Amino acid sequence: MAQYKITVNEELLHHLFLSDNKNSGVAALLETVLNQILQAQATEQLAAEPYERTEARQGYRNGTYPHKLTTRVGTLTLLIPRLRNGRFSTELFGRYQRSEQALVLALMEMVINGVSTRKVSQITEELCGTEFSKTTVSELCKKLDPVVQGWNNRPLRDERYPFVLVDALVLKVREEGRVRSRGTMIAIGVNTKGYREILGLQLGDSESEASWNDFFSWLKGRGLRGVDLVVSDDHCGLVKAVKSQFQGVTWQRCQTHFMRNLLDATPKHLKEELYPHLRAILDAPDIDTARLLLNQTLETYEKKAPKVMKILESGFDDATAVIMIPEKYRRRLRTTNSVERLNEEIRRRERVIRIFPNRESVIRLLGTLLMELDDKWSSGRKYLDMGEYLEWQETQKQARTYSKVTPIR
Repeated sequence: MAQYKITVNEELLHHLFLSDNKNSGVAALLETVLNQILQAQATEQLAAEPYERTEARQGYRNGTYPHKLTTRVGTLTLLIPRLRNGRFSTELFGRYQRSEQALVLALMEMVINGVSTRKVSQITEELCGTEFSKTTVSELCKKLDPVVQGWNNRPLRDERYPFVLVDALVLKVREEGRVRSRGTMIAIGVNTKGYREILGLQLGDSESEASWNDFFSWLKGRGLRGVDLVVSDDHCGLVKAVKSQFQGVTWQRCQTHFMRNLLDATPKHLKEELYPHLRAILDAPDIDTARLLLNQTLETYEKKAPKVMKILESGFDDATAVIMIPEKYRRRLRTTNSVERLNEEIRRRERVIRIFPNRESVIRLLGTLLMELDDKWSSGRKYLDMGEYLEWQETQKQARTYSKVTPIR
């Protein structure tokens, strides 16, 4: 390790030991020491002192330029030497650069976890003795963009996804000087190994059929295949897009949303009486039992609650589609609760931010959160044991093939 001769003047020592503001004295001392080290390193690299005439000289000085260095004792102004015939190099900032990267990562993590950029600015001012503006914090967080975009656009061709759950939530985004409501669409897939995977997210102008069509086309373009069951709520544009993009695939209407719709339409004095009947229909072990319970409920309440009975009858087939698959898979596939929990995590952060400054910030924040959850899912326990389902699926295919080739007598 190189040794350098450092000088400190009397005025600086007086300020360090007698001043009321100890931090400013330490900062001034540290600034002086570091600047002398930089000049000493320049002398080493040039093999000559300033203005020294020697045949061993390797080049010439060309002044200095200021460089701000944020430390625990304050912001220092370092004078970095310029060299005419080469670039000055120093390892002095190596440790600082690592600390700076750690600080940047900490800032990003605070924003990702829902701390507003204004509060992040205040926190860094307390910790570092200098203020990071909201704009600076936002610019630092943009370093996440390539990572998030790479994950969100990754190919899906290595897996089949028999089960896909989709949902959307509306966020406020500032565009062209106005605050607009935008639909954020998210899809979760369960692959043949039984693991959940966040397939992607996309920001649309709304939750229209066109937006959902674009979202599903984008997923399919990345390699989404092998879909047997799609679970979602009964949003008109979403359902039309599912039927258009996944022809022949079973659509399961989210039973949680369906039950909510039924109870909202039920007269208040009948809610407690009717709820067990509705629950029994949805929990039926097979479709014949479910239809029998449906008919009994319609017969009993058709005159008492005609509005809710109409909703029940029209939505019955879609809400009970999951009954057609093996029983062990129904509980987790009859609702979009898995996606709803993601939405809760997003809402927790969105309540702090309130209004996203642009579309990119939505993908940045949500994408980073979803990446973290996706990594946790892929390295955790299986969501479903797919062995029985894949066997059942193969049996169904063979039965369909046999029915096609067997002549009718």
